Amino acid sequence: MATGGSRFLKEPFEVHEQRFEATERIMELQFSQVERRLEKIEGMIEGLERRLWMAVYGVVAVVLAQAFQSILEFTPK
Repeated sequence: MATGGSRFLKEPFEVHEQRFEATERIMELQFSQVERRLEKIEGMIEGLERRLWMAVYGVVAVVLAQAFQSILEFTPK
């Protein structure tokens, strides 16, 4: 009843294979965590970018309103 070789030859390879599979699973979990964090950071950056553009548009609107108001003051009545 031979099973195809010595168990002493197969066992070290099986242990390394199990370690390799465990390492792959750990790396996959770590990459998924990093990906989730990056998505969260990207969302925060997009929100910050929107607020920044709203501030820029607000400043431009104030400058244009003041310019228009000064033009109206200098026109003849």
